[in-house]
Amino acid sequence: MDPLVAAIDQGTSSTRFLVFNAKTAEMISHHQVEITQSFPKEGWVEEDPKEIMQSVYECMERTCEKLCKLNIDISNIKAVGVTNQRETTLVWDKETGEPLYNAIVWLDLRTQSTVERLINKAPGRNKNHLKHKTGLPISTYFSAVKLRWMLDNVDEVRQAVLSERAMFGTVDSWIIWCLTGGRNGGVHCTDVSNASRTMLYNIHTMDWDPELCRYFDVPMEILPKVRSSSEIYGWMKSSSLAGVPISGCLGDQSAALVGQMCFKEGQAKNTYGTGCFLLRNTGTKPVMSEHGLLTTVAYKLGKDQPACYALEGSVAIAGAVVRWLKDNMGIVQSSSEIEKLAAAAGTSYGCYFVPAFSGLYAPYWEPSARGIICGLTQFTNRNHLAFAALEAVCFQAREILDAMNQDSGVPLTQLQVDGGMTSNRLLMQLQADILCMPVVRPIMAETTALGAAMAAGAAEGVDVWSLELDQLPHVASEKYEPQIQCDESEFRFARWKKAVQKAMNWETTEPCCNANGLGKKMNGSPWGVPPTPPPTRVDP
Repeated sequence: MDPLVAAIDQGTSSTRFLVFNAKTAEMISHHQVEITQSFPKEGWVEEDPKEIMQSVYECMERTCEKLCKLNIDISNIKAVGVTNQRETTLVWDKETGEPLYNAIVWLDLRTQSTVERLINKAPGRNKNHLKHKTGLPISTYFSAVKLRWMLDNVDEVRQAVLSERAMFGTVDSWIIWCLTGGRNGGVHCTDVSNASRTMLYNIHTMDWDPELCRYFDVPMEILPKVRSSSEIYGWMKSSSLAGVPISGCLGDQSAALVGQMCFKEGQAKNTYGTGCFLLRNTGTKPVMSEHGLLTTVAYKLGKDQPACYALEGSVAIAGAVVRWLKDNMGIVQSSSEIEKLAAAAGTSYGCYFVPAFSGLYAPYWEPSARGIICGLTQFTNRNHLAFAALEAVCFQAREILDAMNQDSGVPLTQLQVDGGMTSNRLLMQLQADILCMPVVRPIMAETTALGAAMAAGAAEGVDVWSLELDQLPHVASEKYEPQIQCDESEFRFARWKKAVQKAMNWETTEPCCNANGLGKKMNGSPWGVPPTPPPTRVDP
Protein backbone atom coordinates (compact mmCIF):
# COMPACT_ATOMS: atom_id res chain seq x y z
CA MET A 1 0.00 0.00 0.00
CA ASP A 2 1.16 3.56 -0.73
CA PRO A 3 2.28 5.54 2.34
CA LEU A 4 -0.41 7.71 3.97
CA VAL A 5 -0.05 11.15 5.56
CA ALA A 6 -2.61 12.69 7.90
CA ALA A 7 -3.52 16.29 8.67
CA ILE A 8 -5.20 17.96 11.64
CA ASP A 9 -7.18 20.92 10.31
CA GLN A 10 -8.29 22.97 13.31
CA GLY A 11 -10.52 25.76 11.97
CA THR A 12 -12.65 28.45 13.57
CA SER A 13 -15.90 26.50 13.37
CA SER A 14 -14.73 22.88 13.28
CA THR A 15 -11.84 20.44 13.64
CA ARG A 16 -11.10 17.84 10.98
CA PHE A 17 -8.66 14.95 10.69
CA LEU A 18 -7.99 13.78 7.13
CA VAL A 19 -5.82 11.01 5.72
CA PHE A 20 -4.27 11.27 2.23
CA ASN A 21 -2.45 8.93 -0.11
CA ALA A 22 1.06 10.44 -0.38
CA LYS A 23 1.45 9.36 -4.02
CA THR A 24 -1.91 10.39 -5.50
CA ALA A 25 -3.07 13.11 -3.01
CA GLU A 26 -6.41 11.24 -2.81
CA MET A 27 -8.32 11.68 0.44
CA ILE A 28 -8.84 8.22 1.98
CA SER A 29 -10.88 9.03 5.09
CA HIS A 30 -11.76 11.87 7.44
CA HIS A 31 -13.83 12.92 10.44
CA GLN A 32 -15.14 16.34 11.48
CA VAL A 33 -16.34 17.79 14.81
CA GLU A 34 -17.92 21.23 15.24
CA ILE A 35 -16.42 23.65 17.78
CA THR A 36 -18.47 25.78 20.17
CA GLN A 37 -17.88 29.51 19.86
CA SER A 38 -18.95 31.66 22.80
CA PHE A 39 -19.78 35.36 22.62
CA PRO A 40 -19.61 36.50 26.28
CA LYS A 41 -20.06 40.16 25.35
CA GLU A 42 -20.72 42.16 22.23
CA GLY A 43 -17.74 41.81 19.88
CA TRP A 44 -16.08 39.10 22.02
CA VAL A 45 -15.39 35.66 20.49
CA GLU A 46 -13.88 32.83 22.54
CA GLU A 47 -13.28 29.09 22.30
CA ASP A 48 -12.35 26.54 24.96
CA PRO A 49 -8.76 25.26 24.44
CA LYS A 50 -9.65 21.94 26.12
CA GLU A 51 -12.62 21.46 23.79
CA ILE A 52 -10.27 22.15 20.85
CA MET A 53 -7.93 19.36 22.02
CA GLN A 54 -10.83 17.02 22.76
CA SER A 55 -12.08 17.54 19.20
CA VAL A 56 -8.60 16.80 17.81
CA TYR A 57 -8.41 13.48 19.71
CA GLU A 58 -11.98 12.56 18.76
CA CYS A 59 -11.35 13.25 15.05
CA MET A 60 -8.13 11.19 15.10
CA GLU A 61 -9.73 8.20 16.85
CA ARG A 62 -12.89 8.21 14.69
CA THR A 63 -10.81 8.43 11.49
CA CYS A 64 -8.61 5.54 12.63
CA GLU A 65 -11.78 3.48 13.27
CA LYS A 66 -13.02 4.31 9.75
CA LEU A 67 -9.65 3.23 8.28
CA CYS A 68 -9.87 -0.09 10.15
CA LYS A 69 -13.34 -0.67 8.66
CA LEU A 70 -11.78 -0.09 5.22
CA ASN A 71 -9.15 -2.72 6.11
CA ILE A 72 -6.41 -0.09 5.99
CA ASP A 73 -3.60 -0.55 8.52
CA ILE A 74 -3.07 2.72 10.41
CA SER A 75 0.66 1.91 10.61
CA ASN A 76 0.70 3.16 6.98
CA ILE A 77 0.29 6.72 8.37
CA LYS A 78 3.89 7.95 8.23
CA ALA A 79 3.43 11.54 9.43
CA VAL A 80 0.91 14.09 10.68
CA GLY A 81 0.69 17.76 9.68
CA VAL A 82 -1.10 20.53 11.59
CA THR A 83 -2.97 23.47 10.08
CA ASN A 84 -4.95 25.94 12.12
CA GLN A 85 -7.04 29.06 12.43
CA ARG A 86 -4.38 31.77 12.68
CA GLU A 87 -3.96 34.63 15.22
CA THR A 88 -6.28 32.99 17.80
CA THR A 89 -4.41 33.43 21.08
CA LEU A 90 -3.88 31.02 23.99
CA VAL A 91 -1.91 31.12 27.24
CA TRP A 92 -1.49 28.01 29.39
CA ASP A 93 0.38 26.79 32.47
CA LYS A 94 3.33 24.58 31.51
CA GLU A 95 3.34 22.85 34.92
CA THR A 96 -0.34 21.89 35.12
CA GLY A 97 -1.04 21.84 31.36
CA GLU A 98 -4.19 23.88 32.04
CA PRO A 99 -5.29 26.83 29.86
CA LEU A 100 -5.32 30.09 31.87
CA TYR A 101 -8.16 31.63 29.86
CA ASN A 102 -10.34 30.78 26.88
CA ALA A 103 -8.72 31.12 23.46
CA ILE A 104 -9.39 34.64 22.14
CA VAL A 105 -10.43 34.08 18.51
CA TRP A 106 -8.97 36.09 15.62
CA LEU A 107 -12.38 37.73 14.98
CA ASP A 108 -12.60 39.11 18.54
CA LEU A 109 -12.98 42.89 18.91
CA ARG A 110 -12.39 43.45 22.65
CA THR A 111 -8.98 44.99 21.91
CA GLN A 112 -10.40 47.88 19.89
CA SER A 113 -9.61 50.44 22.60
CA THR A 114 -6.08 48.96 22.98
CA VAL A 115 -5.58 49.32 19.24
CA GLU A 116 -6.84 52.91 19.26
CA ARG A 117 -4.44 53.69 22.12
CA LEU A 118 -1.49 52.12 20.23
CA ILE A 119 -2.35 53.99 17.02
CA ASN A 120 -2.71 57.28 18.92
CA LYS A 121 0.79 56.94 20.36
CA ALA A 122 2.30 55.97 16.96
CA PRO A 123 4.08 58.74 15.02
CA GLY A 124 1.50 60.55 12.88
CA ARG A 125 -1.18 58.21 14.34
CA ASN A 126 -0.18 55.79 11.61
CA LYS A 127 -1.70 52.29 11.88
CA ASN A 128 1.12 51.05 9.59
CA HIS A 129 3.78 52.17 12.09
CA LEU A 130 5.10 48.58 12.52
CA LYS A 131 4.47 47.40 8.98
CA HIS A 132 8.14 47.70 7.92
CA LYS A 133 8.96 44.86 10.34
CA THR A 134 5.72 42.86 10.52
CA GLY A 135 4.01 43.42 7.16
CA LEU A 136 0.83 44.12 9.18
CA PRO A 137 -1.20 47.14 10.32
CA ILE A 138 -1.95 47.58 14.03
CA SER A 139 -5.32 45.82 14.27
CA THR A 140 -7.55 43.79 16.61
CA TYR A 141 -6.92 40.87 14.21
CA PHE A 142 -3.40 39.92 15.30
CA SER A 143 -2.19 38.01 18.36
CA ALA A 144 0.00 40.61 20.13
CA VAL A 145 -2.93 42.87 21.10
CA LYS A 146 -4.98 39.86 22.31
CA LEU A 147 -2.03 38.70 24.43
CA ARG A 148 -1.60 42.25 25.76
CA TRP A 149 -5.29 42.23 26.79
CA MET A 150 -4.81 38.95 28.66
CA LEU A 151 -1.73 40.28 30.47
CA ASP A 152 -3.68 43.40 31.47
CA ASN A 153 -6.97 41.77 32.43
CA VAL A 154 -6.54 38.13 33.46
CA ASP A 155 -4.98 37.69 36.87
CA GLU A 156 -4.10 34.01 36.26
CA VAL A 157 -2.11 34.94 33.16
CA ARG A 158 -0.24 37.74 34.96
CA GLN A 159 0.61 35.46 37.92
CA ALA A 160 1.78 32.64 35.64
CA VAL A 161 4.08 35.03 33.75
CA LEU A 162 5.57 36.31 37.03
CA SER A 163 6.20 32.77 38.29
CA GLU A 164 7.60 31.70 34.87
CA ARG A 165 4.89 29.10 34.29
CA ALA A 166 3.15 30.77 31.31
CA MET A 167 3.34 29.62 27.70
CA PHE A 168 1.85 31.64 24.84
CA GLY A 169 0.92 30.14 21.53
CA THR A 170 -1.42 30.20 18.60
CA VAL A 171 -3.62 27.11 18.08
CA ASP A 172 -0.84 25.17 16.28
CA SER A 173 1.49 25.58 19.29
CA TRP A 174 -1.17 24.39 21.74
CA ILE A 175 -1.99 21.31 19.61
CA ILE A 176 1.66 20.32 19.03
CA TRP A 177 2.55 20.88 22.72
CA CYS A 178 -0.37 18.71 23.86
CA LEU A 179 0.19 15.93 21.29
CA THR A 180 3.95 15.66 22.02
CA GLY A 181 3.46 15.16 25.75
CA GLY A 182 2.10 18.40 27.21
CA ARG A 183 3.56 19.04 30.66
CA ASN A 184 5.65 15.86 30.25
CA GLY A 185 8.12 17.16 27.69
CA GLY A 186 5.72 18.67 25.14
CA VAL A 187 7.39 20.63 22.33
CA HIS A 188 6.64 24.38 22.46
CA CYS A 189 7.02 25.56 18.87
CA THR A 190 5.28 27.30 15.98
CA ASP A 191 6.10 27.71 12.30
CA VAL A 192 7.08 30.82 10.33
CA SER A 193 3.62 31.27 8.77
CA ASN A 194 1.86 31.38 12.16
CA ALA A 195 4.60 33.46 13.83
CA SER A 196 4.27 36.09 11.10
CA ARG A 197 0.65 36.75 12.22
CA THR A 198 1.47 37.71 15.81
CA MET A 199 2.93 41.25 15.24
CA LEU A 200 5.89 40.12 17.39
CA TYR A 201 7.82 38.49 14.52
CA ASN A 202 10.20 40.26 12.16
CA ILE A 203 9.50 38.92 8.66
CA HIS A 204 12.95 40.04 7.42
CA THR A 205 15.20 38.64 10.18
CA MET A 206 12.79 35.66 10.51
CA ASP A 207 12.79 35.75 14.30
CA TRP A 208 10.95 37.20 17.29
CA ASP A 209 11.83 40.90 17.42
CA PRO A 210 12.95 42.32 20.81
CA GLU A 211 11.82 45.83 19.83
CA LEU A 212 8.31 44.62 18.89
CA CYS A 213 8.09 42.61 22.12
CA ARG A 214 9.05 45.76 24.07
CA TYR A 215 6.47 47.79 22.13
CA PHE A 216 3.68 45.42 23.21
CA ASP A 217 5.41 44.74 26.56
CA VAL A 218 5.40 40.98 25.99
CA PRO A 219 8.02 38.84 27.79
CA MET A 220 9.99 36.90 25.15
CA GLU A 221 10.44 33.83 27.37
CA ILE A 222 6.74 32.88 26.96
CA LEU A 223 7.03 32.69 23.14
CA PRO A 224 7.33 29.36 21.27
CA LYS A 225 10.42 28.46 19.24
CA VAL A 226 9.92 29.32 15.56
CA ARG A 227 10.61 26.41 13.18
CA SER A 228 10.21 25.83 9.45
CA SER A 229 6.84 24.60 8.09
CA SER A 230 8.23 21.16 7.19
CA GLU A 231 10.45 19.32 9.69
CA ILE A 232 9.98 16.80 12.50
CA TYR A 233 8.93 18.78 15.60
CA GLY A 234 8.28 15.76 17.80
CA TRP A 235 6.35 12.50 17.99
CA MET A 236 2.80 11.66 19.06
CA LYS A 237 2.84 10.54 22.70
CA SER A 238 -0.62 8.97 23.04
CA SER A 239 -3.67 7.99 20.94
CA SER A 240 -3.80 5.33 18.23
CA LEU A 241 -1.02 7.17 16.39
CA ALA A 242 1.57 7.15 19.23
CA GLY A 243 5.08 7.28 17.77
CA VAL A 244 4.07 8.97 14.49
CA PRO A 245 6.09 12.15 13.77
CA ILE A 246 4.39 15.56 13.64
CA SER A 247 6.32 17.10 10.78
CA GLY A 248 4.24 19.79 9.07
CA CYS A 249 2.82 23.03 10.42
CA LEU A 250 1.16 25.84 8.46
CA GLY A 251 -1.42 28.51 9.23
CA ASP A 252 -4.61 27.57 7.38
CA GLN A 253 -4.27 30.11 4.56
CA SER A 254 -0.64 29.18 3.90
CA ALA A 255 -1.66 25.51 3.92
CA ALA A 256 -4.30 26.23 1.27
CA LEU A 257 -1.68 27.99 -0.88
CA VAL A 258 0.51 24.86 -0.67
CA GLY A 259 -2.49 22.55 -1.20
CA GLN A 260 -3.44 24.52 -4.33
CA MET A 261 0.21 24.03 -5.41
CA CYS A 262 0.80 27.77 -5.82
CA PHE A 263 4.59 27.40 -5.59
CA LYS A 264 5.42 29.83 -8.40
CA GLU A 265 5.65 33.59 -7.97
CA GLY A 266 2.38 35.19 -9.09
CA GLN A 267 0.14 32.17 -8.39
CA ALA A 268 -2.82 32.88 -6.11
CA LYS A 269 -5.76 31.22 -4.35
CA ASN A 270 -8.86 32.42 -2.51
CA THR A 271 -10.22 30.37 0.43
CA TYR A 272 -13.85 30.71 1.51
CA GLY A 273 -14.21 29.60 5.14
CA THR A 274 -15.39 31.53 8.20
CA GLY A 275 -13.58 34.45 6.57
CA CYS A 276 -12.25 34.83 3.05
CA PHE A 277 -8.52 34.95 2.30
CA LEU A 278 -6.80 35.72 -0.99
CA LEU A 279 -3.06 34.92 -1.05
CA ARG A 280 -0.63 35.54 -3.90
CA ASN A 281 2.83 33.98 -3.84
CA THR A 282 5.46 36.77 -4.19
CA GLY A 283 8.50 34.46 -4.07
CA THR A 284 11.47 34.83 -1.72
CA LYS A 285 11.16 38.62 -1.28
CA PRO A 286 8.49 40.31 0.85
CA VAL A 287 6.41 42.79 -1.17
CA MET A 288 4.84 45.67 0.77
CA SER A 289 1.32 46.64 -0.27
CA GLU A 290 0.22 50.17 -1.13
CA HIS A 291 -3.44 49.13 -1.20
CA GLY A 292 -4.32 47.72 2.21
CA LEU A 293 -3.06 44.15 1.83
CA LEU A 294 -0.88 42.28 4.31
CA THR A 295 2.63 40.99 3.72
CA THR A 296 2.96 37.58 5.29
CA VAL A 297 5.34 34.61 5.37
CA ALA A 298 3.65 31.99 3.20
CA TYR A 299 5.83 28.98 4.08
CA LYS A 300 9.35 27.66 4.54
CA LEU A 301 9.31 24.04 3.40
CA GLY A 302 12.37 22.73 5.26
CA LYS A 303 15.06 23.99 7.65
CA ASP A 304 17.47 24.80 4.83
CA GLN A 305 14.88 26.03 2.34
CA PRO A 306 14.26 29.75 1.73
CA ALA A 307 11.12 31.36 3.15
CA CYS A 308 8.49 32.31 0.58
CA TYR A 309 6.23 35.32 1.11
CA ALA A 310 2.71 36.24 0.06
CA LEU A 311 0.50 39.28 -0.29
CA GLU A 312 -2.78 38.63 1.50
CA GLY A 313 -6.23 40.15 1.38
CA SER A 314 -8.18 39.14 4.49
CA VAL A 315 -11.97 39.38 4.84
CA ALA A 316 -13.35 38.68 8.33
CA ILE A 317 -16.86 37.49 7.47
CA ALA A 318 -17.63 35.03 4.65
CA GLY A 319 -19.08 31.69 5.83
CA ALA A 320 -19.72 33.40 9.17
CA VAL A 321 -22.53 35.41 7.53
CA VAL A 322 -24.36 32.15 6.73
CA ARG A 323 -23.88 30.98 10.32
CA TRP A 324 -25.31 34.34 11.48
CA LEU A 325 -28.37 33.98 9.22
CA LYS A 326 -28.87 30.48 10.66
CA ASP A 327 -28.05 30.87 14.36
CA ASN A 328 -28.94 34.50 15.07
CA MET A 329 -31.76 35.25 12.64
CA GLY A 330 -33.29 31.81 11.97
CA ILE A 331 -33.57 32.74 8.27
CA VAL A 332 -32.09 29.37 7.22
CA GLN A 333 -32.19 26.06 9.07
CA SER A 334 -28.93 24.72 7.64
CA SER A 335 -25.94 26.22 5.83
CA SER A 336 -26.81 24.33 2.64
CA GLU A 337 -30.29 25.90 2.54
CA ILE A 338 -28.96 29.37 1.68
CA GLU A 339 -28.21 28.31 -1.90
CA LYS A 340 -31.84 27.23 -2.41
CA LEU A 341 -33.26 30.45 -0.96
CA ALA A 342 -30.91 32.67 -2.95
CA ALA A 343 -31.58 30.74 -6.16
CA ALA A 344 -35.35 31.15 -5.62
CA ALA A 345 -34.87 34.95 -5.66
CA GLY A 346 -32.21 35.03 -8.41
CA THR A 347 -31.40 38.61 -7.38
CA SER A 348 -31.02 40.71 -4.24
CA TYR A 349 -33.58 43.14 -5.70
CA GLY A 350 -31.42 46.15 -4.88
CA CYS A 351 -30.60 44.95 -1.35
CA TYR A 352 -26.92 45.19 -0.28
CA PHE A 353 -25.47 43.56 2.83
CA VAL A 354 -22.13 44.65 4.35
CA PRO A 355 -21.39 42.03 7.08
CA ALA A 356 -18.86 44.16 9.00
CA PHE A 357 -19.55 42.28 12.26
CA SER A 358 -15.88 42.57 13.26
CA GLY A 359 -15.18 45.87 11.56
CA LEU A 360 -13.76 45.77 8.03
CA TYR A 361 -10.47 44.03 7.25
CA ALA A 362 -8.69 44.40 3.89
CA PRO A 363 -8.44 46.75 2.13
CA TYR A 364 -9.92 49.21 4.69
CA TRP A 365 -8.64 48.05 8.12
CA GLU A 366 -11.47 49.97 9.74
CA PRO A 367 -12.40 48.51 13.16
CA SER A 368 -15.13 51.14 13.64
CA ALA A 369 -17.30 49.76 10.80
CA ARG A 370 -20.34 47.64 11.65
CA GLY A 371 -22.75 45.47 9.67
CA ILE A 372 -25.40 47.16 7.55
CA ILE A 373 -28.20 46.12 5.15
CA CYS A 374 -29.16 48.80 2.61
CA GLY A 375 -31.86 49.14 -0.02
CA LEU A 376 -34.70 47.37 1.83
CA THR A 377 -38.24 47.80 0.50
CA GLN A 378 -41.59 46.20 1.38
CA PHE A 379 -40.87 43.77 -1.44
CA THR A 380 -37.65 42.45 0.20
CA ASN A 381 -37.95 38.94 1.64
CA ARG A 382 -35.60 36.37 3.15
CA ASN A 383 -34.68 35.00 -0.29
CA HIS A 384 -33.36 38.43 -1.31
CA LEU A 385 -31.42 38.65 1.97
CA ALA A 386 -29.89 35.21 1.33
CA PHE A 387 -28.86 36.34 -2.17
CA ALA A 388 -27.43 39.62 -0.78
CA ALA A 389 -25.40 37.66 1.80
CA LEU A 390 -23.80 35.49 -0.92
CA GLU A 391 -23.18 38.57 -3.07
CA ALA A 392 -21.49 40.25 -0.07
CA VAL A 393 -18.91 37.44 0.06
CA CYS A 394 -18.23 37.93 -3.68
CA PHE A 395 -18.03 41.74 -3.48
CA GLN A 396 -15.52 41.49 -0.62
CA ALA A 397 -13.43 39.07 -2.69
CA ARG A 398 -13.60 41.53 -5.61
CA GLU A 399 -12.28 44.34 -3.40
CA ILE A 400 -9.23 42.36 -2.30
CA LEU A 401 -8.61 41.06 -5.83
CA ASP A 402 -8.65 44.63 -7.20
CA ALA A 403 -6.14 45.66 -4.50
CA MET A 404 -3.97 42.65 -5.32
CA ASN A 405 -3.96 43.49 -9.03
CA GLN A 406 -3.00 47.12 -8.29
CA ASP A 407 -0.14 46.03 -6.03
CA SER A 408 1.31 43.43 -8.37
CA GLY A 409 0.71 45.23 -11.67
CA VAL A 410 0.03 41.82 -13.24
CA PRO A 411 -3.73 41.14 -13.15
CA LEU A 412 -4.87 37.59 -12.45
CA THR A 413 -6.68 36.00 -15.40
CA GLN A 414 -8.55 33.40 -13.34
CA LEU A 415 -9.12 32.73 -9.63
CA GLN A 416 -8.29 29.40 -7.95
CA VAL A 417 -10.68 28.82 -5.05
CA ASP A 418 -11.15 26.37 -2.17
CA GLY A 419 -12.76 26.06 1.27
CA GLY A 420 -16.10 24.90 2.64
CA MET A 421 -18.23 27.55 0.93
CA THR A 422 -17.05 26.58 -2.55
CA SER A 423 -19.49 23.65 -2.56
CA ASN A 424 -22.16 26.36 -3.07
CA ARG A 425 -22.42 26.43 -6.88
CA LEU A 426 -24.50 29.61 -6.94
CA LEU A 427 -21.79 31.38 -4.92
CA MET A 428 -19.11 30.22 -7.38
CA GLN A 429 -21.15 31.44 -10.36
CA LEU A 430 -21.83 34.78 -8.63
CA GLN A 431 -18.10 35.11 -7.94
CA ALA A 432 -17.22 34.57 -11.60
CA ASP A 433 -19.89 37.13 -12.60
CA ILE A 434 -18.76 39.79 -10.10
CA LEU A 435 -15.06 39.36 -10.95
CA CYS A 436 -15.68 39.13 -14.71
CA MET A 437 -13.21 36.24 -14.77
CA PRO A 438 -13.27 32.43 -14.58
CA VAL A 439 -13.28 30.76 -11.15
CA VAL A 440 -11.56 27.36 -10.87
CA ARG A 441 -12.48 25.00 -8.04
CA PRO A 442 -10.70 21.69 -7.34
CA ILE A 443 -13.09 18.73 -7.09
CA MET A 444 -11.40 17.80 -3.79
CA ALA A 445 -12.03 20.99 -1.83
CA GLU A 446 -9.96 20.05 1.26
CA THR A 447 -6.86 21.86 0.02
CA THR A 448 -6.00 23.33 3.44
CA ALA A 449 -5.59 19.87 4.99
CA LEU A 450 -3.84 18.66 1.84
CA GLY A 451 -1.24 21.45 2.18
CA ALA A 452 -0.47 20.45 5.78
CA ALA A 453 -0.18 16.79 4.73
CA MET A 454 2.17 17.71 1.88
CA ALA A 455 4.43 19.69 4.25
CA ALA A 456 4.45 16.77 6.74
CA GLY A 457 5.10 14.09 4.13
CA ALA A 458 7.93 16.06 2.50
CA ALA A 459 9.81 16.67 5.78
CA GLU A 460 13.37 15.42 6.11
CA GLY A 461 13.27 12.04 7.88
CA VAL A 462 9.76 11.31 6.55
CA ASP A 463 10.34 11.78 2.80
CA VAL A 464 7.16 10.15 1.48
CA TRP A 465 5.81 13.14 -0.49
CA SER A 466 7.70 14.91 -3.26
CA LEU A 467 7.17 18.65 -3.74
CA GLU A 468 9.15 18.75 -7.00
CA LEU A 469 6.99 20.61 -9.52
CA ASP A 470 7.17 17.80 -12.10
CA GLN A 471 6.09 15.22 -9.49
CA LEU A 472 3.05 17.00 -8.06
CA PRO A 473 -0.17 15.02 -8.56
CA HIS A 474 -2.78 16.32 -11.01
CA VAL A 475 -5.88 17.56 -9.19
CA ALA A 476 -9.15 17.58 -11.16
CA SER A 477 -11.11 20.85 -11.10
CA GLU A 478 -14.24 22.54 -12.47
CA LYS A 479 -14.45 26.01 -14.02
CA TYR A 480 -17.16 28.68 -13.70
CA GLU A 481 -17.24 31.25 -16.53
CA PRO A 482 -18.84 34.72 -16.14
CA GLN A 483 -22.42 34.76 -17.46
CA ILE A 484 -23.31 38.47 -17.20
CA GLN A 485 -22.04 41.59 -18.93
CA CYS A 486 -19.16 43.38 -17.20
CA ASP A 487 -21.10 46.69 -17.07
CA GLU A 488 -23.86 45.06 -14.99
CA SER A 489 -21.22 43.66 -12.65
CA GLU A 490 -19.60 47.12 -12.34
CA PHE A 491 -22.97 48.74 -11.54
CA ARG A 492 -23.66 46.25 -8.72
CA PHE A 493 -20.11 46.60 -7.37
CA ALA A 494 -20.42 50.43 -7.31
CA ARG A 495 -23.65 50.12 -5.29
CA TRP A 496 -21.92 47.75 -2.87
CA LYS A 497 -19.07 50.26 -2.36
CA LYS A 498 -21.66 52.92 -1.58
CA ALA A 499 -23.11 50.62 1.10
CA VAL A 500 -19.59 50.06 2.53
CA GLN A 501 -19.22 53.83 3.06
CA LYS A 502 -22.47 53.82 5.05
CA ALA A 503 -21.06 51.11 7.36
CA MET A 504 -17.94 53.14 8.26
CA ASN A 505 -17.21 55.00 11.55
CA TRP A 506 -20.13 53.46 13.40
CA GLU A 507 -18.41 52.41 16.63
CA THR A 508 -15.49 54.69 17.49
CA THR A 509 -14.49 53.11 20.79
CA GLU A 510 -15.48 50.23 23.06
CA PRO A 511 -18.87 50.84 24.69
CA CYS A 512 -18.47 51.50 28.42
CA CYS A 513 -20.09 48.19 29.31
CA ASN A 514 -17.30 46.38 27.44
CA ALA A 515 -14.43 48.50 28.67
CA ASN A 516 -13.57 46.18 31.53
CA GLY A 517 -14.35 42.80 32.95
CA LEU A 518 -13.86 39.31 31.68
CA GLY A 519 -15.66 36.64 29.71
CA LYS A 520 -16.85 33.50 31.37
CA LYS A 521 -15.56 29.97 31.13
CA MET A 522 -17.72 27.82 28.90
CA ASN A 523 -19.36 26.26 31.97
CA GLY A 524 -20.35 29.70 33.23
CA SER A 525 -17.90 30.09 36.12
CA PRO A 526 -15.89 33.33 36.10
CA TRP A 527 -12.19 33.31 35.21
CA GLY A 528 -11.20 35.55 38.05
CA VAL A 529 -12.00 38.83 39.65
CA PRO A 530 -11.86 41.58 37.01
CA PRO A 531 -10.51 45.06 37.69
CA THR A 532 -13.20 47.20 39.34
CA PRO A 533 -15.67 47.53 36.48
CA PRO A 534 -17.95 50.49 35.78
CA PRO A 535 -21.68 49.79 36.24
CA THR A 536 -22.64 47.21 33.62
CA ARG A 537 -25.66 45.31 32.50
CA VAL A 538 -25.56 41.78 33.89
CA ASP A 539 -24.48 39.11 31.41
CA PRO A 540 -27.43 36.85 30.56
